[in-house]
Amino acid sequence: MNANSNATSLKSDAVTVRFSDPQQLVPQLGDVSAALFKIAGNGAVPRSTVCLVHLRAGQLVANTYLTVLHTGNLRRAKVPEEKITAVASWRDAPYFTEAERVALELVEAVLTPDPHGERVPDDLYARAAEHYDATALATLAMVIGQVNFFIPLALIGRPLPGVSPAEQWRPAKAE
Repeated sequence: MNANSNATSLKSDAVTVRFSDPQQLVPQLGDVSAALFKIAGNGAVPRSTVCLVHLRAGQLVANTYLTVLHTGNLRRAKVPEEKITAVASWRDAPYFTEAERVALELVEAVLTPDPHGERVPDDLYARAAEHYDATALATLAMVIGQVNFFIPLALIGRPLPGVSPAEQWRPAKAE
């Protein structure tokens, strides 16, 4: 089944895209998106780590569109399949470097409320600082912010998993 036939069945059986093209509706989205992608790709944090963080965020908010999107990004980055599969259970998986582990722990801390204290405690920040310099830490924070920026579009707009934005957004209605 190709992506187009899959999108058709998803539209009719389970999921209907709610938005027309958000970039047509809010043209400034293109500028913000470009800036966020430029920050995430500045080289301070390895691309594979950026993708791992984005995948974990998609898993944490239980959004299939984001998990499919970022799984594909990891595959295109030639990350081994075992590592991709183990992102949800990274704490006991042998596939991750210590730097990747702390990045995954950071995204979990940011996205998961802690009823017992601060989301990003000093010890977590100190462990992150052992693996990332100041520029990389700031970049990593913005990488988490980047995926957080797109989460509402994924949850509210409900784009179709595995279908490119160009193929799935309905044309904007003329006013």
